[in-house]
Amino acid sequence: MPIALPFTPGLRAFLVLVLALPLLSACGFNAIPTYEEQAKAAWSEVLNQYQRRADLIPNLVETVKAYAAHEREVLQSVVEARAKATQVQVSPEMLTDPDAFRAFQENQAQLTGALSRLLAVVENYPDLKANQNFLALQAQLEGTENRIAVARRDYIEAVRLYNTSLRTFPTILWARFWYTEAEPMQNFTTTEENMNAPRVDFGNGG
Repeated sequence: MPIALPFTPGLRAFLVLVLALPLLSACGFNAIPTYEEQAKAAWSEVLNQYQRRADLIPNLVETVKAYAAHEREVLQSVVEARAKATQVQVSPEMLTDPDAFRAFQENQAQLTGALSRLLAVVENYPDLKANQNFLALQAQLEGTENRIAVARRDYIEAVRLYNTSLRTFPTILWARFWYTEAEPMQNFTTTEENMNAPRVDFGNGG
């Protein structure tokens, strides 16, 4: 003889939730937190690649200094730009802060410009361009700039998906009534790589 279970309010609520979960998923209930985590993960990779670049700079500066010590102004500008770039860090939790993001972006752009000027100076020193240590650093910097470009591109796309989910149906309903603390994330406002990325491929030039 089957045992009849009491149909209590708690059991009724549980059954409603079980039945509603597939509908919630189909209506994009999980889209906002999913896109948010993807954007944060993409930002972490951006930070990793910028840090990789920062880690290369001290050796690069020392190598150039050994051949072009009198280029003090250019060398110092790189050192100072690196210091500013590493001081301003934007954690994934700060991606909705426009001021913090703007400061981070500006400092990284200044470092990019300083590196461009330094590498332009290197053109005047054939012995430095042929130095094995410099060539290794050049290759690492070139690879890092490529990784930065890819990481930025992936972050831009991840933020586009997240920010769009906060403004479009049906996910806008969940943003207004459930994920009420969700805010648009900041994005890059300049295409740094196309504007002033360091030129690191010297080819066979003098």
